[in-house]
Amino acid sequence: MEMAKVTSNGQITIPADIRRRLDLKDGDKVLFLVSNDGVLMLNSSVVALRQLQTDMGGEAEKAGLLTEEDVVSLCREVRKELSGDH
Repeated sequence: MEMAKVTSNGQITIPADIRRRLDLKDGDKVLFLVSNDGVLMLNSSVVALRQLQTDMGGEAEKAGLLTEEDVVSLCREVRKELSGDH
């Protein structure tokens, strides 16, 4: 169990162990899911990637897009091709 203090601005520092478990890096965004039992905090990039994989019916996995970095790399490649920098 981890604990964090809320500042007067409503900010908290996410404990290092939690950041590691969520694979959070500087600048990442988190998603808060509210239920009657409490609030669940998730790495929004991971949630978005999983939703994309679900929506694509496995097409993202077939294309080798398994992580956020895979998607970023694909975007870089496409940008290079579109700009003519092969």
